[in-house]
Amino acid sequence: MRMQKMKKFLIALLFAPVMALASGGAVHLDKWPGSVGDKAALQNGAKLFVNYCLNCHGASYLRYKNLLDLGLSEQQVKDNLMFTSDKIGELMRVAARSDEQKLWFGATPPDLTIVARARGEAGNAGAGADWLYTYLRSFYRDDNRPTGWNNAVFENVGMPHILYALQGEQVRNHETHKLELAVPGQMAQAEYDKAISDLVGFMVWMAEPQQEFRQKLGFGVLAFLALLFVVAYALKKEYWKDIH
Repeated sequence: MRMQKMKKFLIALLFAPVMALASGGAVHLDKWPGSVGDKAALQNGAKLFVNYCLNCHGASYLRYKNLLDLGLSEQQVKDNLMFTSDKIGELMRVAARSDEQKLWFGATPPDLTIVARARGEAGNAGAGADWLYTYLRSFYRDDNRPTGWNNAVFENVGMPHILYALQGEQVRNHETHKLELAVPGQMAQAEYDKAISDLVGFMVWMAEPQQEFRQKLGFGVLAFLALLFVVAYALKKEYWKDIH
């Protein structure tokens, strides 16, 4: 009897991660259409990030000088993207202190430097990008929430819809459970989706600024190993031809 209970326990333990994933997969995530190779999109995403996100959320593992890798000059970064520091070597922190933010919002807004990787599956930034892209387009009006906003991806989220002026105000249809635009914003839907794609692209890049170089280096290493295999195999045949 004890062995049977132990067997059932081990089986339940083995399949627990699968059951957890199945239970958490109810929300459909839209595919992020962007790319970290699009420098113009990343520049626009950086502009949106410092104007809308950096007011509350820090990116304290990234320095302003890293933005030079996006094809921007030092003067462009200083003139257009540096609002919390006057030195380009400084970290991208928010001006408000964490204890002040906790008092104002009830909790300190999280740092967003590696949010794309944190929201991914096992560190997969691509899955994190899909989550962010869907999340930032899924806010809707909810009078039952303290901020007046809720989110279809992250129910009862404490964050207000900081980009509502651009997107407009969505409401949730309680019959279809879909979001509908009730009050238009400054941008058309396609334009807003493109802006969010750029913003998400910047956050994906920010989570690992060297990922494009890493991928190119990886392909180069694989090509070198393939060439080395051919040379090694030819050398092996030459050494062993008399034996075989």
